[in-house]
Amino acid sequence: MFTMQEMDEHVSHADQFQDNSPEPVTLLNTFHVAPDQVDEFIVEWGNIVREFRTQPGQISTQVYRGIAGSGMVVIQAVWESVAHYRAAVSNPAFQQRVANYPSSTVAMPHLYRKVAVPNVCVA
Repeated sequence: MFTMQEMDEHVSHADQFQDNSPEPVTLLNTFHVAPDQVDEFIVEWGNIVREFRTQPGQISTQVYRGIAGSGMVVIQAVWESVAHYRAAVSNPAFQQRVANYPSSTVAMPHLYRKVAVPNVCVA
């Protein structure tokens, strides 16, 4: 079984589920995994994403693996809204799948929205 850890000491992942905005949301989920279990983790993560692609509201997903033997993996997933994301991760099939993550896995999920910064980036 994996462990969940909060990224923000002020706002929990569960608190973010209360957001009712219809705007898109981006999940950045940082995982710490024992370096010798990263390949196993990515296989299980792939199984989960294949199921997520069938869930309403899932727009895109990317995975980033740390280099030079790192055990870090970052997932970026864009959802149409928090409600869509909440429904997907509340699905019993999802809960059953994440139980298959390697035991060394520590997940730190957090939801974000893009913001515009003048002369730098657009929202």
